[in-house]
Amino acid sequence: MRFGAVAIGASAGGLEAVGTVLAALPADFPLAIMVVQHIAPTADDTLAQRFQRRCRLPVREAEDKEPILPGVVFVAPADFHLMVEPELRFSLSREERVNYSRPSIDVLMETAAEVFCSALTGVILTGASADGAAGLAAIKRMGGRAMVQAPETAEIDIMPKAALAACAVDAVLPPADIGAALAALAPGA
Repeated sequence: MRFGAVAIGASAGGLEAVGTVLAALPADFPLAIMVVQHIAPTADDTLAQRFQRRCRLPVREAEDKEPILPGVVFVAPADFHLMVEPELRFSLSREERVNYSRPSIDVLMETAAEVFCSALTGVILTGASADGAAGLAAIKRMGGRAMVQAPETAEIDIMPKAALAACAVDAVLPPADIGAALAALAPGA
């Protein structure tokens, strides 16, 4: 594996939290970043544009069969699961919802854990479901790192609390500190 990756999951309140994490990353951040933000199935593709305004890295909506590249932020499109394939490409799926969600954080994290193994860091932010808890546990089982937004800083703390209950995590921090912690681990990733 030539580079590592970060998988970020958020739901309610996530636009601000994800934006804060991304804003803390340097322009030369060397890992691929994959983001699942729960959004309405009819949402347009402006989510990547919203994050781009706060991020020094290129941000774009992931496309089916697109290669995963270091130093790029890929956002799951509305109403599609975002999955990582062994040949370091994305695949998009309209399979049934997982935890009432499509895109599902668990689907991204579980498929990414199989491919990136210990070179993957999972991040769970604010949200009102348990989506992401099983995915974060899968990342830990494969030797990766797990970070969770401090529940008291989350707009809705259900998702961070579910993640904390699912596995032992490496860090519990507010979003700005998560971004700084990711930036600090990048050189050794």
